[in-house]
Amino acid sequence: MAQPASGAESAGAAGDAAEALDRPLPEAVRRRVVALVAEAFGGLTVAELPAQLRQYARFTPTRRARFAGNAMAAALEADAAFRGRIGDRLRSGQPELAAAVESGAPPAAADPVDVAAAAYVLRPAGWVKLVAAAGEEVQRADAERADEAGRRELERLREELAEARAHTRDETERLRAELEAARREAESLHRKLRSAQSDVKRGEAALRRAREEIDAVRADGAARASAAESETRRLRSRLGEVEAALEASRRAAREGRSVEDVRLRLLLDTVLEAAQGLRRELALPPVSVRPADSVDAVEPGRMSPKDIAARALSETDPALLDQLLALPQAHLVVDGYNVTKTGYPTMPLEKQRLRLLGGLSALAARTGAEVTCVFDGAELAAPVLLAPPRGVRVLFSKPGVTADELIRQLVRAEPPGRPVVVVSSDREVADGVARSGARPVASVMLLKRLSRLS
Repeated sequence: MAQPASGAESAGAAGDAAEALDRPLPEAVRRRVVALVAEAFGGLTVAELPAQLRQYARFTPTRRARFAGNAMAAALEADAAFRGRIGDRLRSGQPELAAAVESGAPPAAADPVDVAAAAYVLRPAGWVKLVAAAGEEVQRADAERADEAGRRELERLREELAEARAHTRDETERLRAELEAARREAESLHRKLRSAQSDVKRGEAALRRAREEIDAVRADGAARASAAESETRRLRSRLGEVEAALEASRRAAREGRSVEDVRLRLLLDTVLEAAQGLRRELALPPVSVRPADSVDAVEPGRMSPKDIAARALSETDPALLDQLLALPQAHLVVDGYNVTKTGYPTMPLEKQRLRLLGGLSALAARTGAEVTCVFDGAELAAPVLLAPPRGVRVLFSKPGVTADELIRQLVRAEPPGRPVVVVSSDREVADGVARSGARPVASVMLLKRLSRLS
C-alpha cells in the first residue's frame, strides 16, 4: 500500500516540475479548492494531516474554511502527499468528475470552477490549461456580470436622469408660475401704493381745508364772543338801572300800602271787639255738635284686611296682595324659606335669600308698606353676614325658636286694628296669625307679584 502512494507522489512531483501556474489561482477557484480540502479534511486521520493543520482537525468544514483557509491552501500547494490524500477523497466523493478531469476531457456541462478545482487538486497532464481555462471562463462570467451590472446601473442612471430632468422641468415651470404670480402681485401692490399715495394727498388737502375752516370759525367765534361780552355788559348795566327803578317803586308802594293796612287793621279790630261783646251779651256756649250728628244711622268702621273683597279675586291673584298693601300703615310679614323653597328650591340658601330680599326691597319701594322677612335660624351653619336691603327688615329666629313662632310674636306685637298681612303656605302659620287678626296669603301670590317687578 505504501509503495503505490510513493509512486503517485513521485508522479505528482514530476508533474509539478513539468507544469506550474504562471499566475495566482482565480479567487473563485481558490474558494472552491479550500471548500474541497475542508470537506475531505474530516476523512483523514490526525497522522495523515500536515503538522500545521492538525489543530483544526475537530473543526467543522465551515469553520475550517473560515479559519484555516490560507493554511490549507499553502499545505495543498507544498505537500504533495497531503494533496494526494485530498485527491483520493475527491475521487471517492466525485468519481465521474475526477475521472473526466484525469482523462483530459471534462464534461462541457460541468461548472468550470469545479473542473479547475479538481484539476488543481488531482494535477493530471494539462491541468494548468484547465485551471487557466476555468480562470478565463470565470473572468469572462465576471466580466459579463459586470457588464450586466453596468448596463443595469446605466439604465438606472438614465432613469434617474430622466426623472431629474422631469423634476427640473416641473420645478422650472412652478418657479416660473410663482415668479409670474409674484410679478402680478407686485404690480397690484404698486397700483395700491399709487392709489394710497393719491388718497394721502387728497387727505392732506382736505386736512388743510379743514384747518382753514377751523381757523375761520375760531376767528368768527372770537368776534361773536367779543360782541356777546359787549352786549352782556350793556344788558347788565340796563338790568342794574331797572332793578334800581323797581326798588324805588317797591318802596313807594310799601309806603302807600302801610296807610291802608293801618286803616284795615283798625276796622278789623273794631269788628272783632263788637263780636266778642255780642257773644258775652248773648252768653252763647261753644259749638261741639254739628247738625248732622243728630241724625240716627250706622257709621262704617275702619277698613281692615278682612274687608278687602271689592271684587271676586283668586286666593293667588297678585291684585289681592296689591289691595292689601294699599291699606294705610300696612305691615307685610314674609315667611322667607317657605317662599324661596316654593319658588326656587334648587338654589343654595344664600342665593335664595338674596333673590327674595331683592324682590321685597323693590315691592317696599313701590307700595310704601312696612316689610319684615323672617328666616329660620336652624337652617344656618354659621352667622350670616348680610346687609338688609333698603325698606326690608330681616330677622332670623334664635336657637330653640322656630320662624313660625317668631312670625306669631310679630303679629301679636302689632296694635289691634293695624293691617297685618302674613305670606306663608304653612297652614299652621296661616291659622295662627288669622286668630290674631292678621290676613294670611299664599306664597305663590307673593312670587307672582315679585315676578311682575322683575
